[in-house]
Amino acid sequence: MVEAETDKAPEATPAERVIAFIDEIRHYLIGLFLALLAVTLLLYFFAPLLLDFFQDYLHQELACFTVAEPFLARVELALIGGVFVLLPVIALLLWTALTRPFKIPVANRKWFVLFTCLLFYAGAWFCYAVTLPFGVKFLLGYQSAQLQAVIAVGKFVTFVAIFLLGFGLIFELPIFMVFAARAGLISRHSFEKNRRYAILIISILAALLTPTPDVVNMRSRGRPSSPTLP
Repeated sequence: MVEAETDKAPEATPAERVIAFIDEIRHYLIGLFLALLAVTLLLYFFAPLLLDFFQDYLHQELACFTVAEPFLARVELALIGGVFVLLPVIALLLWTALTRPFKIPVANRKWFVLFTCLLFYAGAWFCYAVTLPFGVKFLLGYQSAQLQAVIAVGKFVTFVAIFLLGFGLIFELPIFMVFAARAGLISRHSFEKNRRYAILIISILAALLTPTPDVVNMRSRGRPSSPTLP
């Protein structure tokens, strides 16, 4: 019995698992970089159409302030488009690298890849359909007769890209919570125990970021405020 316990390999620490994950993922980085470069070069020729689409969709007139700004804006737009196109490949490589160090069953890998893509695209679509148009309208609502916005094309592309990618990553939170529980990094009990604090933090952030004159008003947009009856 003593010899059997001695021969048993010790459990890897979280730091050792992270190092093993980095060692696994680095084998795919060169191929992923080349694929992203190829897709970016291809999408560069469609970047003017994408730029015109977002410009018309958000009803904005753009300007450039440097000679290279239109070119760089198209490259950035093509690069972001490449990330969206290659997301299934990125998700597959990510979860393949995470399978062995964190002891995720190979049979579950396809579900992690599927829901990673679905959640990311759902977050980007929600941003595109709801948050982005309303956010642009709200932020530009501070214009006046004496203060008119002149939007640079590079800043515009960066703003749209940050919003779309940010919401896509935020929507990934459920899948990484499941992964953390499956991998033993954070127990389900810890999530349940700290749920009330998470709700409190989300409520505070929603109150501060809501586009209304006061921080305590979190009513839906477009609804006129009315006094609360006792």
